[in-house]
Amino acid sequence: MKITIADNQAVTLGAAAQKILTVPENGIGLCPVRDILDRIGDKWSMLSILHLGSVESLRFNELRKRIDGISQRMLTVTLRSLETDGLVARKVYAEVPPRVEYRLTSLGVSLLEAMIEFGNWANEHAPQIAQARAAFAAKEQA
Repeated sequence: MKITIADNQAVTLGAAAQKILTVPENGIGLCPVRDILDRIGDKWSMLSILHLGSVESLRFNELRKRIDGISQRMLTVTLRSLETDGLVARKVYAEVPPRVEYRLTSLGVSLLEAMIEFGNWANEHAPQIAQARAAFAAKEQA
């Protein structure tokens, strides 16, 4: 059997995908990808991470102004969730009124790097996706 570069690549990508989807035998009983995507896959978490990654730190209201459409409650819930997962650090300053700043942790920065790669892929392939959507819509109407 002859293995071409394309065949080898397909096997390698397939094996890599299967490895990611396999539930580890670490006692947690969760697929790490599904667990993490459930926590950070919503638009508010992704936007919060991207905005916090664009600067060193942000105060709550500064971050809220940057994320169009997010409510105060949703930002609070999102930041608490990201803090729980160790992606965001919250620092409270003993001032009147209290000043609270948020920043990405080193774990959050490593996630930001992966999100940037995803964003680059999305920007590069947006025209192809738009074209595929238009072709699909035209086929559905026919």
